[in-house]
Amino acid sequence: MFSSVGRRVQLVDCFRRAARDLGLELTVIGADAAPELAPASHLVDRSFKVPRCSDPDFVAAVLRVCESQDVDLVIPTIDPELPVYAQSRDSFAAVGTAVLVSAPEAIRIAGDKALTNRWFVENGLPSVRQATVLDVLNQPARWRFPLIVKPRHGSASVGVSVVDSLASLNTMISGGSSPDPCSHPQGIPDELVAEELAAGAEHTTNVLVDRSGRCLCAIPHRRLETRGGEVSKGITAKNLQLMELARRAAERLPGAVGPLNLQAFVDASGEIRFTEINARFGGGFPLAFEAGANFSRWIFEDILGLPSTASFDGWKGDLLMLRFDSAVFVEEAALG
Repeated sequence: MFSSVGRRVQLVDCFRRAARDLGLELTVIGADAAPELAPASHLVDRSFKVPRCSDPDFVAAVLRVCESQDVDLVIPTIDPELPVYAQSRDSFAAVGTAVLVSAPEAIRIAGDKALTNRWFVENGLPSVRQATVLDVLNQPARWRFPLIVKPRHGSASVGVSVVDSLASLNTMISGGSSPDPCSHPQGIPDELVAEELAAGAEHTTNVLVDRSGRCLCAIPHRRLETRGGEVSKGITAKNLQLMELARRAAERLPGAVGPLNLQAFVDASGEIRFTEINARFGGGFPLAFEAGANFSRWIFEDILGLPSTASFDGWKGDLLMLRFDSAVFVEEAALG
């Protein structure tokens, strides 16, 4: 079952293709708060409406679906639901359902940009200099603009701004150009972080960690163009140093399991600076899959206890992905 299945049409297809390769009979279920408006909900075998993950009844509703449909595996797809699933793994295990989500501590680190930065530094992983916005305002001479300002707990690039001067930062905080009010309803500067602007090209490294904590694969791609925080054009990059650093991060992140992706910048000299961790499938994962990083198959093998065919670096470099829009058409009567 894909939770918050939304637009994840290609991700669903990756798992169907992997199941066919393994000779598995697969039923794909989609769960969503608004399945009638979720494209992927119309392309799965069965679809169920559940409350939003912020609703107190969310876990109970998903558990009912899992129990009634004999769901073996749940795959969360969006950041807000990760802490909920991480805290509820035992409840799902009690009805025979595994949830492909990391432990609460890993989710806590990945979901908080300040904790993520601190964790990178404490674990010897190269990162960018970061502080609260208040710290920057109190000691502006210690910072060189432009700076990136973003919510501590944001996702999908919502509320992220480039601030080119102290005056612009003051304007932002005073309300002239504030980040997303939904993410920060009270506009609390302590809930915003500022960090130095990393030089170079942004890379996403998709990694897969098995249930023993071993990183099976690390596959970077360079982000050539993004839309709505998700890569729309990208190219796989066999950067051995980035791959090894991503492996180290994945295996050190406490309780990491399943798919994660790490954001980093690589400059012209090859210097790497990590900025964020997402403890889920990234939107650009289909590029990794097409390049030969068959996470879907390797997840099935891990869950089912089959011999692993995983390869850390047996994927194709310099594969270019150019995304385009497609559509699902549904008769009004079918929407109920």
